[in-house]
Amino acid sequence: MRLGVLDVGSNTVHLLVVDAHRGAHPTPMHSEKSVLRLAEQITPGGELSKAGADELVTAVESAKDAAARLGCEELMAFATSAVREAKNSAKVLARVADKTGVDLQVLSGVDEARLTFLAVRRWYGWSAGQLLVLDIGGGSLEIAMGRDEEPVLAESLPLGAGRTTRTRFRHDPPTRSELVATSAWLDDQLTELARKVTKWGEPDRVVATSKTFRSLARLTGAAPSAAGPRVRRTLTDTALRQLLAFISRMPSADLAQLEGVSSSRSHQLVAGALVAQATMRALGLPELEICPWALREGVILRRLDHSNGADETGAALVARFGAQEDR
Repeated sequence: MRLGVLDVGSNTVHLLVVDAHRGAHPTPMHSEKSVLRLAEQITPGGELSKAGADELVTAVESAKDAAARLGCEELMAFATSAVREAKNSAKVLARVADKTGVDLQVLSGVDEARLTFLAVRRWYGWSAGQLLVLDIGGGSLEIAMGRDEEPVLAESLPLGAGRTTRTRFRHDPPTRSELVATSAWLDDQLTELARKVTKWGEPDRVVATSKTFRSLARLTGAAPSAAGPRVRRTLTDTALRQLLAFISRMPSADLAQLEGVSSSRSHQLVAGALVAQATMRALGLPELEICPWALREGVILRRLDHSNGADETGAALVARFGAQEDR
């Protein structure tokens, strides 16, 4: 079957179209995104602005049309931290549904961690043993750990690259004092996470996913995306420290010129690197392996798991999964 997954994140609205069936490897057929930066369109009162909501409706309608044009049998649509945390999220979601007919479901941070973990587990298989998975998004940092497809630990912290940029930096590039203070603040924020992770013992494999980690790995010498998804890519603490010394002195306009850095995310690259470095430091991780699959693939895989037997649509599945109690 051909499936469309629409991911409404803090920075972009991303449509991924795949061909897949249960037990098969999802094959990407199309990918497109709109840069909305919804997290930057939250008003001082905590609501998504009218302009932001208007842009969201337009982007969802465009993605829906693209999915139909490409022959998608289903369009599974979900939103993460920016919409989740807006005080008027219910009103925004109702407007999107009314104007586009798309039932945009909101995933909790914990469910983001669980679905991303599922994708990583399927990518590496059972031989990977106990996995520790890290994912830095625009609004939050997700962490999951376990030996099975359902993690024993799933956490979400408000330490995303975009959020950290907005709340901690006032200059571009950030000043030395901002960098030092933010690094110390992150260490404090991650203390409890380190305690929880330690409780479950040493991981057999440590994996990072999503755009921030991919960009950092590319900038430290990992293979470009053109080399294909199965090339092994890593990010080491030593390489990251050296990279930070370089990029922390550059304005975002210059960062956008670097290979592997998109103009829509260059402004938050330094903060993302600080979050990555602090997380590796807190958990005592000298190296991370980069996985090409993340949240969108997790949503697809969960849908395919239910394609035989339980007759659920993708939207209903996302809604049900998001409503489950944390295990």
